[in-house]
Amino acid sequence: MAVARNLSGSWKIALPVIFATAICVVLPFLHYGIPSGHDFEFHLNSWIDVVDHWKQGVAYPHWQAMAHYGYGEARFIFYPPSSWTLGALLGLILPWKLVPAAYICVVLTLSGCSMFALARRWLPGTDAVWAAAFYAANPYHLVIVYWRSAFAELLAAACLPLLLLLVLDLEERGARVILALSILLAAGWLTNLPSAVMMNYSLVILVACFGILRRSFAIPVYGAAACILGAGLAGFFLLPAFHQQSWVNISQVLSPGVRPLENFLFAFTDDPDHNHFNLLVSIVALSEIVMLVALLFLTRRLGSRKLWWCMLAWSAVAIVLMLKPTLPLWMHLPELRFAQLPWRWLLCLNVPMAMVIPLAMRHWWLRGLICAVAVGIVLLTWHRLLVPWWDTAADVQEMLDSQHDGAGNEGTDEYVPAGVDPYEADRNAPLVKFEGEGTAQMKIEQWRAESRTIRADSTGAGNVTLRLFNYPSWRATVNGREVQTRTAMPAGQMLVPIEAGKNRIQMVFVKGRDQEFGWIVSGGALTAVLIWFLMSRKLALAPA
Repeated sequence: MAVARNLSGSWKIALPVIFATAICVVLPFLHYGIPSGHDFEFHLNSWIDVVDHWKQGVAYPHWQAMAHYGYGEARFIFYPPSSWTLGALLGLILPWKLVPAAYICVVLTLSGCSMFALARRWLPGTDAVWAAAFYAANPYHLVIVYWRSAFAELLAAACLPLLLLLVLDLEERGARVILALSILLAAGWLTNLPSAVMMNYSLVILVACFGILRRSFAIPVYGAAACILGAGLAGFFLLPAFHQQSWVNISQVLSPGVRPLENFLFAFTDDPDHNHFNLLVSIVALSEIVMLVALLFLTRRLGSRKLWWCMLAWSAVAIVLMLKPTLPLWMHLPELRFAQLPWRWLLCLNVPMAMVIPLAMRHWWLRGLICAVAVGIVLLTWHRLLVPWWDTAADVQEMLDSQHDGAGNEGTDEYVPAGVDPYEADRNAPLVKFEGEGTAQMKIEQWRAESRTIRADSTGAGNVTLRLFNYPSWRATVNGREVQTRTAMPAGQMLVPIEAGKNRIQMVFVKGRDQEFGWIVSGGALTAVLIWFLMSRKLALAPA
């Protein structure tokens, strides 16, 4: 009971401190505005579109209707749901100008809490709170908040401390950890795909290191089982995304500028803007690496050898993978290239960084000095190298108006139908247009995100051209009879054939067998998890 009260008291201290730290991160918004990083418009437009889906009765969106200025894209099939669900939920209850700051506060608080759950196992209460606060506002998180706006990646950071915690629990709890570990890995897949790739590689590193230390073959087996079960739990998302990747220009995720080759530490390209940002993140990375290496050396006689060796192995691999000589690994290891940005491994490096500072430095003034140096480097690069871009409440309102008045947004190249060039699409084209013999009177009865109904009274046969990319999941019926659509290349507009007379065209975005099978796989994995949980609980409660 005393231990329980102690832990409860620790959480009562930790939560306010972590939340206050998150508030401090967003306080500059009051003066400067909203940081409009690389992915800001992508995420905010997604959140707005998801809310519109929900208001139209679509619980799980698939088609981002207003992308590419109204032609749409299959964004929600390929982009994991956790971040856009959280952003949309906040958009339902808050003014949109406040949603980015609220999202960042929530996510940084979650990250700090997950670090506290890890740190309190190895550190005294106040030291664990310090580690949690540092992790929430570490330098790379500040880079994400102020320059990248990579909101899904920021959310994925909340999973990483728990990954180390669960791996370290494998020795004591054995197979019982597989359930929690698989749920955590599924959460990674459903949050951010590059981060999920790094999480799975990190798990391999950690269980291999721990297995060698304990001379246990069972630990890597438990890790492999968790990987498989975690992917199964996320099957409702992963299977359609995997099956339909040939339907879109998915190779654009590795287009020039976002390939590993151009994003190693201190890499340079012909793009000055890219070089400025890469230099900024490289300086931040180098400062963290130097501090981490020094602190790991100071803690080399740490009482818990398994913790120290796991942190060392994880840190070493993360550091090495940020360097250009590892390019062959990025090109040939399974799916590693889809992590895209080698310096993204800072996301993992920050876990041992936050843990090792209080372990190495018992004096608070030394920890304060480390924090001052870390924040100072970010501020120095801010003022001397690359100032963040800022949006105002009016800019956010303009984005909202563009979504709702039909103007739409720029969209993302990798999610348009395969072979289509979205830059050939006429953004001023009408929603529907008749081309063929005679004339036709057109009337739009309904134009929703994933369903459209048009009436066409035509004096001759022809095609109705829609302001809509022809994605295979769209099913068209004319007067209740399914018809085969065609594609106007290279712009990719959908053509629906009609006959002379009255025609009622209905377009519906349908779920394929891959999606149905994905839900079956997730349901099966969830059933296995529940059965395993109940059996483990029953065995734990059984008398010895």
